[in-house]
Amino acid sequence: MEVIYEDNHIIVVNKRAGEIVQGDKTGDTPLSETVKEYIREKYNKPGNVFCGVVHRIDRPVSGLVIFARTSKALERLNRMLREGEIHKTYWALVEGHPGQEEAELENWLLPDGRINKTFISDSRLREAKLSRLRYRTIARGDRYTLLEVNLLTGRKHQIRAQLSATGHPIKGDLKYGAKRSNPDGGISLQAHSIEFIHPVSKQPIKLEIPPLEDFKPLLRS
Repeated sequence: MEVIYEDNHIIVVNKRAGEIVQGDKTGDTPLSETVKEYIREKYNKPGNVFCGVVHRIDRPVSGLVIFARTSKALERLNRMLREGEIHKTYWALVEGHPGQEEAELENWLLPDGRINKTFISDSRLREAKLSRLRYRTIARGDRYTLLEVNLLTGRKHQIRAQLSATGHPIKGDLKYGAKRSNPDGGISLQAHSIEFIHPVSKQPIKLEIPPLEDFKPLLRS
């Protein structure tokens, strides 16, 4: 487990593709339990260790995830997340070359829990939710384009579904139309940086991790 930042109230981890943040029906050990064990061993804490899940990213996605080490921090971070005070920036490697260097995408999204997939929908459907994101181009290669993506709403599989709807699915994302899978089973989408005000100290926190290996050929070109 790669810890990017920690103090008495929060811990931020670089999640690997394939890990789950919180327990699910697969029964696989979630990252939240790995973080608990890390805290228990590092600080020699007996009994049950508190580790609050603030937000999740999809299993095949990698990148920054915040956990709360205290109930006070969890309550405040949850409020900040609801009010849009935690700013996450994603990098996505997509197939082909979008027609616009930068754009704002707006779609109505409808998740289907039975098959764990989100669809572009008609706004007249009651369950559909308006979803918006902005992207800008970082680099272009022969077959792929590297985008920086900022979410304006937070919906299930939002980046994956909206980019796929433009005709440019994320590399490796078979569920949303990619031509082939990635060798590690993940997709080329990374929660690359995160910025927020610390819930207790009120100090600004800005964290960034190195780009995925997949991204580097385009960054060097």
